Amino acid sequence: MKMRRTSTIVFLGVACCCLALIQFASCDESPVITHISKEKIQEIGDEVEFNCTVQNLQDYPLLWIKLHKDRQDRSPLSSNTALIIRDSRFSVHVDNETSTNSLRIKDLQEADTGFYQCQILISVDNKVTAEVELQIRRPPTISSNTTRSVNVTEGKPVELNCNADGFPVPRISWKRENDILLPSGGAIYHGSLLKIENAHRDDRGLYLCIAENGVGEEARANATVHVSFAPVVTAIRPRVGQAQGYTATLECKVEAHPKPVVSWHKGDAELKKETAKTDDDDFVDSLLRYSIGAADFGEYICRAENQYGIAETKVELFGKLLFLFCFIVFSVKLEKRCTRSGAFILEERILTYLLLAAYIM
Repeated sequence: MKMRRTSTIVFLGVACCCLALIQFASCDESPVITHISKEKIQEIGDEVEFNCTVQNLQDYPLLWIKLHKDRQDRSPLSSNTALIIRDSRFSVHVDNETSTNSLRIKDLQEADTGFYQCQILISVDNKVTAEVELQIRRPPTISSNTTRSVNVTEGKPVELNCNADGFPVPRISWKRENDILLPSGGAIYHGSLLKIENAHRDDRGLYLCIAENGVGEEARANATVHVSFAPVVTAIRPRVGQAQGYTATLECKVEAHPKPVVSWHKGDAELKKETAKTDDDDFVDSLLRYSIGAADFGEYICRAENQYGIAETKVELFGKLLFLFCFIVFSVKLEKRCTRSGAFILEERILTYLLLAAYIM
């Protein structure tokens, strides 16, 4: 009886070992991806091939799947030797001797950039995957979120941001139009983010973002910086002289942003004038006085005002005397004349000019 009990125990032990070995063997036979191609960098129009080598594939389906840049969108391309996508540029080949499934793409386009995943589908919740990245060399393009225009108040900080896409990753630099020095000094700043710590009116204008990566042409984008500041007014000629009965032009140079309201005053009276037609931050405003008389002489005020402040300058209009001058100019002209005997003689002629000139002082 004791012998039978011992035999039973031995049998059960052997059975358990067999079951364990069978389970172990079963796990050992699960599909395994032993090789996937390395990252590929290609030119537009090239051809590329991805290889995925598998052990113990058995009857499990092997799929090639395209993962887009955000890795959220997935596009199944093939299953075993059958194409899922209807695109003649794609083809699939299987080498049974090496258990390698190959995906080939011809006439590569920029849209082919992304990750290509070799996937063995074991069950709904169980799959074996490996992936390879494809990069297409492409020229830089400036992104839509690049700064195009920015407004800043004088004395405040401002930033210009430039983003670009392309492969290899573009190098980005900033410069100003006509090679004007940047606020930070120097003609070129290397980097995507250009900071102006303390904006000044001289910093306003056009900035150029340049992206380059050695593929094709460099990409450029303009960014305009508008600096808001109070008006600055200066007289073109602080003193203007003119004789009575003539027209006098009084001018002042105005700098401001936004565009100010400019007015001219004499005493307590505001004078009518034509509005300067310009959108520039710097312009010259003029006041014309026609057929001036003695009452027009005196001090005039050119005043400019916007939401950031007010400024003015003085222009003096004073009278001048008109003098007339009449004078005679003589000139000598020598002419060659032939005589009857055939000899040549020189004849002197005196020409007289009467000139009338006016001079104002």
